[in-house]
Amino acid sequence: MDFLHTATFINSVWIGSAFLLGFGFKRFNLPPMLGFLLSGFLMNFLGLTDGSLALGQIADLGIILLLFTIGLKLDLKGLAKPEIWGGATIHALVTIFFLAALIMAGSAFGLNQFIGLNMTQAALIGFALSFSSTVFAVKFLEEKGEMNALHGRASIGILIMQDLMAVFFLTISKGEFPSIWALALPLVLFAARPLLLHIIDHIGHGELLPMAGLFIALVIGTTSFSLVGLKPDLGALIIGMLVGSHPRSHELSSSLYSFKDLFLVGFFFQIGLTGMPQMEHVFIALGLIAALTVKSFVYFLVLTRFRLRARTSLLASLTLSNYSEFGLLVAAIAAKKGWLGPEWLIIAALALTFSFLVAAPLNSKANIVYDRLADFLRRFESKTRHPDDFEIDLGQAEVLIFGMGPFGSMAYDTTRQRQGDKVLAVDHNKKIVEKHQRAGCSIIWGDATDYDFWHKIDLGKIKLIMLTMTSHQANILALQEIKSAGFKGPISAAAQFEDNRLELEKAGATAAYNIYAEAGAGYADHVCKATGLVCKTEFVVSATEIPVLKTK
Repeated sequence: MDFLHTATFINSVWIGSAFLLGFGFKRFNLPPMLGFLLSGFLMNFLGLTDGSLALGQIADLGIILLLFTIGLKLDLKGLAKPEIWGGATIHALVTIFFLAALIMAGSAFGLNQFIGLNMTQAALIGFALSFSSTVFAVKFLEEKGEMNALHGRASIGILIMQDLMAVFFLTISKGEFPSIWALALPLVLFAARPLLLHIIDHIGHGELLPMAGLFIALVIGTTSFSLVGLKPDLGALIIGMLVGSHPRSHELSSSLYSFKDLFLVGFFFQIGLTGMPQMEHVFIALGLIAALTVKSFVYFLVLTRFRLRARTSLLASLTLSNYSEFGLLVAAIAAKKGWLGPEWLIIAALALTFSFLVAAPLNSKANIVYDRLADFLRRFESKTRHPDDFEIDLGQAEVLIFGMGPFGSMAYDTTRQRQGDKVLAVDHNKKIVEKHQRAGCSIIWGDATDYDFWHKIDLGKIKLIMLTMTSHQANILALQEIKSAGFKGPISAAAQFEDNRLELEKAGATAAYNIYAEAGAGYADHVCKATGLVCKTEFVVSATEIPVLKTK
């Protein structure tokens, strides 16, 4: 029986419970992260808290890689938009005031955990709870393929601004300012940038690629910021932004994807191990969930004031409708310095967990929520429209190709040779759009997963839609939006795995192609023709072999 109390056994139970609960949530179309959270609380309840896995270090690595990959994809100019810096600032001020007032009201009514709290402490709690979870938002946006949708970019931009506010708080809480050498850090990083880009150029496609990502994020980014007294996580974000312009930044980000997801399991699991809650802690956390509706509405109201559509504002608000892991950090620092009681760390952990449990199904059904509330929500729209929300002119296009990665570009070139100016490409990455525009391609910026995109174009002349995006989830979501927009023509879609291909067909694709199987067949066909070998059977035509469309 002694084995049941060993670190080896507890490690196995930790991993087993996290996997099984994560898998269970996945089966119910809920994010596995909720299973990881609950498994942590379950282990805490059972007293299995003495494992030897370095959860703190694993969680830190997950957050560092998360911020680094965000930096790789971040459009720095986007942070200067009024809806980003203005929206984040106004929301923070309004939410802090509301939550502080709520806490002081609880103190006045004699609620146990609120008695004795002064206005400064209430504002500190409000500050911690005003933030939204970067981890939750990015995970959900990635799973839905909406990182580059207008609401996704607005959400990420606001979260980045909140991270900058966090850096300021951490600096103040230390009671000391960064080293004077912090002033020289931008010069050092910019001087190192050409060398880092050179490394990415010559790193190849194997195991050195993710190692290069870890080297840049940890050795260059976090270490340099730590040495001068700045927040290490911010270093990962900044260094990611510096090398994000490299053409291989997407490949670099993809190579770190599995590592990031694995390490973030430790982050969610660790939350459940922060402490054993009492019933009064649970009731306070549930009260904070009720207050979350006000926090979310403030997001919606602020974004619509910055001329975003009601749908865009709602989806961004739902993405941000949660409490942040930063709240745990604030509570931990405040408890350590005696500013708040240790019970607020447990309350913050419960509020964070409950907010994830509430936000997950809402985000999964975000479009349904909007459809039901559309008439009411549109009343809050401003009379003028945001520059990114105008009608989209497709010109004389009859064929739309979504996704201009290597496969999509090949499909575009082949189809363009046969259809001429009737072919139009669409991509959600502005850098890719600009690159292909310079090369003379007919391409516009747009997001196939965005509800508004399909309602800002005229589908009457479109006769074929081709989905060649690298994200399977994005292709699935695009199919749903295309169908909801009323398009009746043929839709082709590409997949990397056979089960994904079948799922695309089930979702409504007229034809779906396994790009690896099709590429292999096409390659063999070319070999036969080039070498003069006689092929007994004609190979399946590749996904790019689109027939000529006959028009009247």
